[in-house]
Amino acid sequence: MRTKAHIPTFNYKLLLLGVFLAFVVLFVFRSSFDSSSSSSSSSSSNEKSTILPKVPLDEKEAEDDERSTKCDTPLTCNKIPPSLAKALIHYTTSTITPQQTLKEISVTSKVLDKKSPCNFLVFGLGHDSLMWSSLNHGGRTIFVEEDESWIEQIQRRFPMLESYHVTYDSKVNQADNLMDVGKGPECTAVGDPRYSMCQLALKGLPSEVYDIKWDLIMVDAPTGYHDEAPGRMSAIYTAGMMARNKEEGETDVFVHDVNRVVEDNFSKAFLCEGYMKKQQGRLRHFNIPSHRDGSHRPFCPE
Repeated sequence: MRTKAHIPTFNYKLLLLGVFLAFVVLFVFRSSFDSSSSSSSSSSSNEKSTILPKVPLDEKEAEDDERSTKCDTPLTCNKIPPSLAKALIHYTTSTITPQQTLKEISVTSKVLDKKSPCNFLVFGLGHDSLMWSSLNHGGRTIFVEEDESWIEQIQRRFPMLESYHVTYDSKVNQADNLMDVGKGPECTAVGDPRYSMCQLALKGLPSEVYDIKWDLIMVDAPTGYHDEAPGRMSAIYTAGMMARNKEEGETDVFVHDVNRVVEDNFSKAFLCEGYMKKQQGRLRHFNIPSHRDGSHRPFCPE
């Protein structure tokens, strides 16, 4: 009885399974056909096809950040970007603190809060670099550094930071002579620093540094605490010239360690006391307007 009763049930189930499999095959075939037709139609409507480039390993985090900030759902809108999460973890667990004080950092942070995402150039690569890049989230932050081995060390830890090596020909013990040179007409003429005749202008920076119109520039390098060190004379001068040479708008320039003679004198002379907005501790903030907007401004305001 059980065997005879089981046979029709088995056949019935087999029949259902066959119908289901046929439906699946038909569905897959139709989906493939529709996808092929859609692809063919899309190709014919575009004269040129676009091949997406491979994303370099150090750009993957930026891509993740972009995806995490898209507001597809309330959850993705409220999710912290991976780069900011890494910065929080790093500074929470690190025993090394940035060289600038909280009050000094707050001066630049307030400007970034208004202008970011923006273009931010930093002379110097240090323990605070991840912080500056994170505070300018969504913008472009570039670091230029004199020590190649230090760049390699930082890049291994934070590959998302964009940094370049730069060399300096000057020395701190040449500062007095360079101050006199900077007063000449070749140094007060506004133009692209890479083509300048002024001895103070940095001409060997990466092309990106010259081509980008900077919203903020921080001068916290190169080394300047002994006579044989490169000093920040050229960095300060070049930062001021980049700001003046911008086609329009203003550039916020920050100089750290103004308690030292070179940083004090050169920031006043080439960024101009008349453009100084604030000094907090060892940090000075200057706001320099474009000198190419037809206003015929003097090198420093009277």
